[in-house]
Amino acid sequence: MNRSDRRHSTHPTRTTARRSLRIVAVSAAVLLAAGAGGSALAVPPPDAAHPVPRATSAQTAAHQPGDPRLTGSAKLRRTDGDDVRFSFDARFRRDETPDTARGTFAFRHIGTTRSGWAKGRIDCLVTGGKVAVASGVVTATDVANLKGKRVGFSVHDLGPGRADRLGYSWASTNDPTATKDLPKCVSSAPFETVERGDFTVVPWDVPVS
Repeated sequence: MNRSDRRHSTHPTRTTARRSLRIVAVSAAVLLAAGAGGSALAVPPPDAAHPVPRATSAQTAAHQPGDPRLTGSAKLRRTDGDDVRFSFDARFRRDETPDTARGTFAFRHIGTTRSGWAKGRIDCLVTGGKVAVASGVVTATDVANLKGKRVGFSVHDLGPGRADRLGYSWASTNDPTATKDLPKCVSSAPFETVERGDFTVVPWDVPVS
């Protein structure tokens, strides 16, 4: 099936999104753990391969364990053989608001016909129970017209021993560059299933006035 055929497929959105998605996510730690180092895909620059730095002592002091956050890295379950991974490190203090959230995200897709990667800075995070919705602006990528775009993500943390779920704002368009002026903290439902890895969501206990 050529690229045009994929674009005009009549399959349901979920199937089309899975087969047509050209972008995928990854953190270096999960990438190495999965043994993907032998891929023919050109290796991104070092800073893209390591998108989520360890928290500094100042960051650790500023945030408490109970603060709202979305962290972790995972590989998605795909039957087509594509390698799709996402990584997040986003948080804000309990006395702050979702649009003050800061952190990083990264995603990468190693496909049979085309591959790509992107990383960026988080600009919004909302967590409720074990579900998180985040957004951020792409700061580096090898995908044309994606740099500077806002993209969104959703994660359902199902806990130990269960596969978490993930969604992204371009689920219905199959193209993260196609969404114009995406608002902060907007994404699709978490319809993808994690094959390996784990996400952690800490809920935001909204202060009662």
